[in-house]
Amino acid sequence: MLEHLPTAKTLSLKNYHIAVLLPCHNEALAIAQVVTKFQSTLPEAKIYVYDNHSTDNTAEQAMTTGAVVRHEPRLGKGNVIRRMFADIEADIYIMADGDNTYEVAAVRRLVQRLLAEQLDMVIGMRRTEARESAAYRRGHRGGNAFLTGLVKFLFGARLLDMLSGYRVFSRRFVKSFPALSSGFEIETEFTIHALELKMAFAEEPTLYIARLPGSHSKLKTFKDGWRVLGTALLLFKEVRPFLFFGIIFVGLALISLILGIPIVKTFLETGLVPRFPTAILAASIMLLAFLSLTCGLILDSVARGRREAKRIAYLAHPLPVFD
Repeated sequence: MLEHLPTAKTLSLKNYHIAVLLPCHNEALAIAQVVTKFQSTLPEAKIYVYDNHSTDNTAEQAMTTGAVVRHEPRLGKGNVIRRMFADIEADIYIMADGDNTYEVAAVRRLVQRLLAEQLDMVIGMRRTEARESAAYRRGHRGGNAFLTGLVKFLFGARLLDMLSGYRVFSRRFVKSFPALSSGFEIETEFTIHALELKMAFAEEPTLYIARLPGSHSKLKTFKDGWRVLGTALLLFKEVRPFLFFGIIFVGLALISLILGIPIVKTFLETGLVPRFPTAILAASIMLLAFLSLTCGLILDSVARGRREAKRIAYLAHPLPVFD
């Protein structure tokens, strides 16, 4: 059983503009509880609920708590977060879900770590108690482990829960984040953005709680898992194009050599080329291999320029200082 972590010492956050961001789609059963918990735990924060084309009374329930309620008609978590990051001005941003599954009581600890260690992102790493084991379904847990492991392999990341939706951000992270995704793959984009700019970030263990009866997860294990996988591979191509196209170069070159070496050997022995179609195929594949390598070299320079521009945008905003 996971024990509750000790409560963080009291922080004075009066000098910070803190925004709690809650993207919601059909969360009428839980949103009022979530907002009330944040109001009680972090009274210094201003709470924003973005209703993402809900068909229930999510917005009305949020309004009863005094939260700022806004609407994003384009369905998808990524669309909501892009709108939030563009619209809201703050020093510290806290992002959670409106389904009451994250440990709101840990929020001051997450903010404290962001400030004390001068980080740009703190991830609420999900852990479940024995009695709550059904909250984090086996399919979701296995998919998260696979995708997190893939990103660790591709980008050299050191993290355990890449897909957690409970995060605390600095202003300079938020205002330099391009937010290109439209759905649940946005969490993957968060992580790769931090890795690309070599930002300081950390994971902090938090409890993950079962949904309220009658509430259902919007995450589809296989459909959204494939989208996250596709996003990770696409960003690998965009962020590390030389390695991406270099792998293709090695693969094509090996195929070409396997096909071509016997032909070259026969030519050296007899002076004849008996299999012209195979020889042409081997030569063509080798040309494709070097074309891939050339693309990797060119795109690597482009990626470096884009990374420099992102870094400049990132450094344009000061980091909140711990008092």
